[in-house]
Amino acid sequence: VDKLYFKSLTDSSITVAKDDLFITVSFDKDARTITVEDSGIGMTKAELEENLGTIAHSGSQEFKTENAEDQGKDLDIIGQFGVGFYSAFMVAQKVTVNSRAWGADESWSWTSDGIEGYSIKKGKKQTHGTEIILELKENTEEEDFDLFLSEPQLKSLIKRYSNYVRYPIKMEVTKSRPVEEPKDENAEGEENKAPKYESYTEMETLNSMVPLWQRKKSEVTKEEYDKFYQERYYQM
Repeated sequence: VDKLYFKSLTDSSITVAKDDLFITVSFDKDARTITVEDSGIGMTKAELEENLGTIAHSGSQEFKTENAEDQGKDLDIIGQFGVGFYSAFMVAQKVTVNSRAWGADESWSWTSDGIEGYSIKKGKKQTHGTEIILELKENTEEEDFDLFLSEPQLKSLIKRYSNYVRYPIKMEVTKSRPVEEPKDENAEGEENKAPKYESYTEMETLNSMVPLWQRKKSEVTKEEYDKFYQERYYQM
């Protein structure tokens, strides 16, 4: 998403608004998968081979070098060391990366178990960007990987480690709301009946994007200060 946004600043053929750039996270308990998808610049087959098939090769660092003149020497972009992606295999027995480069008429699918190399074949992704699917390892006596297949755990991880990613990280979350029932004027004790609630799901942005210390002091409430302290130091 960073790359597509930076490119749009100097390339008039890229008509994308910053609001169109985001990341979504979802999970499937039955399939035991976690999916992270973005609406960014995507990758070609060659870029998948080069960036994911070569350990410590950083496509982000290469992009930064190539665009330093247009964007300035202080171009800030994540993924500059080329090794973070491989941490996925700490929890996944198989990782699939589906990607379609901006302006390309085809997509590609990269798959690996982290042990015996990788394979690349034509994919079915219809939109530009990249989708990463983690198929979790089986549980062991020491590790409970099912822990990651829960809404509260994923929300907690996103807030803890990715709260200041500068693009929205969205996930469909479960919420509750009161149900309004028609009043029966003849019923006694109607006002004492316990309210009924129903569950529903809604796409929610989980990260704050802007660090607390970068906001104006006058714009930060006491509740936000307290919440920040609790989340960082686990204090009530």
